[in-house]
Amino acid sequence: MLQSKITNASFVKQNPNWMRMKRIILILLFITYQVSLAQSKSDTMNVTDQATGLKQGYWQEYNSTLHRQGYSNDKLVQEGRYADSKKKGPWKEYYPNGKIKNKITFENNRPNGYAIMYHDNGKISEEGLWQNNRWVGDYKLYYDNGQVAQEFKFNKTGKREGPQVYYYENGQKMIEGTWAEGKEAGEVKEYYENGDVRDIKKFNGGTIDVASSKHFEPKKPLPKETNTVKETPKLVAKVDEKPNMPNQVFNGEGKWTLYNKNKQISKDGMFSKNRLVEGKAYYYSDDGILTRIAVYKDGKYVGDTVIED
Repeated sequence: MLQSKITNASFVKQNPNWMRMKRIILILLFITYQVSLAQSKSDTMNVTDQATGLKQGYWQEYNSTLHRQGYSNDKLVQEGRYADSKKKGPWKEYYPNGKIKNKITFENNRPNGYAIMYHDNGKISEEGLWQNNRWVGDYKLYYDNGQVAQEFKFNKTGKREGPQVYYYENGQKMIEGTWAEGKEAGEVKEYYENGDVRDIKKFNGGTIDVASSKHFEPKKPLPKETNTVKETPKLVAKVDEKPNMPNQVFNGEGKWTLYNKNKQISKDGMFSKNRLVEGKAYYYSDDGILTRIAVYKDGKYVGDTVIED
């Protein structure tokens, strides 16, 4: 052993460049490993199966390929996993300002699972569980100041079931009651913004019992301006939403069925001053898939209806 050490030391002494070469070789091996690792990571993103031409694995999609209005080409629009070009698992979508727009769970290219949407200021706009093309379980809608606007519960068929609550923007309750199969059932209370009870209404299967309903005057002074539940976005007819009949011009009043630029139904019901006041609003994914049908009464969102297969 001693002889071996002496021999090695003698070799190093006689070959002073050996240690320098050894260090260089180790550095080159390390650099090669890092390059290979980086290449391996890049190879796992934005992969298209050469045999089928289908997207597989994790993708980050920029506007240079999606061509969304309002985005510059270098902006990341969405990211998530594909399986045979179908969205699978959690996906994130972003606003043009880079802030998160939504996080939606997909199954076979359709929203199916927990979903959360955001206002463009970064605060949550709505969240809940999406299954079989409908909201199920607990659902919340938020004002853009972060305050809860609505707390709903949906049954497995997507109809409102159980306790339901609306709030003013200041956090005070506006309406509370119980729903069954999507309709008011039993007692529903409505409040003034100061917290005083305004009305107690009795319902049976969505039909009000006028005789047993009561109205109350406020006990405390009311604010000069009374807030109402904020309307959800997209209630106003857009420029590219038009009737699907020749020679018809949408005037914003009365009964209309409107279609988007892809010839898909977008709003159907009664309009006043260009706003949908009673009827249905249809929402689609960027792939043109119908994801939601929202129902409005008296200009307010009252819940979602089932998407028929």
